[in-house]
Amino acid sequence: MKEELLSVGIDMGTSTTQLVLSKLHIENMASSFTVPRIVITDKEVIFRSDICFTPMLPDNRIDAQKIKVFVEEQYKKAGIKKDEIQTGAVIITGETARKENANEVLQTLSGFAGDFVVATAGPDLESIIAGKGAGAHTYSKEHSTTIVNIDIGGGTSNLALFSHADLLDTGCLDIGGRLIKVDQHTHQITYIAPKIEQLIELKGLGQKIGQRVTTVDLQPIIQEMVQLLEESVGIRPQSEFYDTIVTNKGLKLDRPIPCISFSGGVADYIYNEAPEDVFMFGDIGILLGRSIAASPLFNQMKIVRAVETIRATVVGAGSHTTEISGSTITYTEESFPLKNIPILKLAWADEVGSEQQLAKTIADKLNWFKVNKDLQRVAIAIEGKKNLSFQEVQKYARGLHAGMAELIEREYPLIIIVHHDMAKVLGQTLYALLNYEKDVVCIDSVLVDNGDYIDIGKPIANGKVLPVVIKTLVFN
Repeated sequence: MKEELLSVGIDMGTSTTQLVLSKLHIENMASSFTVPRIVITDKEVIFRSDICFTPMLPDNRIDAQKIKVFVEEQYKKAGIKKDEIQTGAVIITGETARKENANEVLQTLSGFAGDFVVATAGPDLESIIAGKGAGAHTYSKEHSTTIVNIDIGGGTSNLALFSHADLLDTGCLDIGGRLIKVDQHTHQITYIAPKIEQLIELKGLGQKIGQRVTTVDLQPIIQEMVQLLEESVGIRPQSEFYDTIVTNKGLKLDRPIPCISFSGGVADYIYNEAPEDVFMFGDIGILLGRSIAASPLFNQMKIVRAVETIRATVVGAGSHTTEISGSTITYTEESFPLKNIPILKLAWADEVGSEQQLAKTIADKLNWFKVNKDLQRVAIAIEGKKNLSFQEVQKYARGLHAGMAELIEREYPLIIIVHHDMAKVLGQTLYALLNYEKDVVCIDSVLVDNGDYIDIGKPIANGKVLPVVIKTLVFN
């Protein structure tokens, strides 16, 4: 089976919104006797939209109607009708990832793709998506190394640390190209973000709103921002202001980081020559990029050029339909369908430790899925083992039970995805630990990764089979 899918990725950030249309070639790689395994064999970008500033309403929510008009215009430019699109993803990031707003945008755009993945990404999930989009995840795997990707946008710098294909850690700093806005024509400062104002005051640098500035006047504060980025990856000791500039958390820095890549809008001016008019966007983004290119970040670490910068694109596809025996899963009919549940995939190193380490890792990593401190639904994915002993099953179950405490408090079912064939025994052990009072969906023989989403349909064949669709965000 070979098929082509037309897919759309819409990325709405604090500063900009853009859209990419791709053609995905998909093929079923499984033999005729096994569960279908749909793989994306090729992808080609057929249209890249204009990049517009994200339209906002006075109360700081996204202007959903204007977004809809923008999307309609771009489809027209591409010569595509919306009902030709079979799959896609809308990723809402940065300041715009506000809950009530995200739902409104989803409603407005619901007719624009067959079956959208819509994700509001807090700073950690945004780091993961950008790091994968930049190619850092793949690079760490192919070169057996550790690499950090810094995605520098208008408001934040998102860090993702990958080692040998495992995602180890994420971080985020309030450093970006639009934290100081400068009038294109008069060169007067029109806006300074609160934290940057604090930094200017702390260092006695003197830049203020209304001041006419040259690149020389702005250099001292930009230099401070670059030094904070150097601190974030461990090549400079952390200063007194570092904890203030961190959005929610920084990287742990418990290992050396040899390689670095950059993505986001500012990255274009790290890798490329800056244009003559450095204030053409009305901000300091171009100057920030130029300063990073001249900093120790560039000469003390190995630079890996990102495959995508401002367009770390997202599209959704890839599906498995998995058969599961009725006794593997414990659920009530009302639990389904479950749609667009993000996946937290543990690194193998997390699984081989003690149950306490497993629990702590899960609890820590669940923070990746918080938007405004509110935990979203999450499915936990583990590798698992073949031929487990009774003790090992107990270790997994107790570690998962303790680590998922915050999810257990929620009304939604616990969803565990295991690669190896052990879901039945693990699901039953967990269900017992929960006093048979909480819905558990434990499925195996499904391969997933961080950044994927899962749909689980209503049980079929007298409750013996659950249809499962894995949606992979495909990065160009």
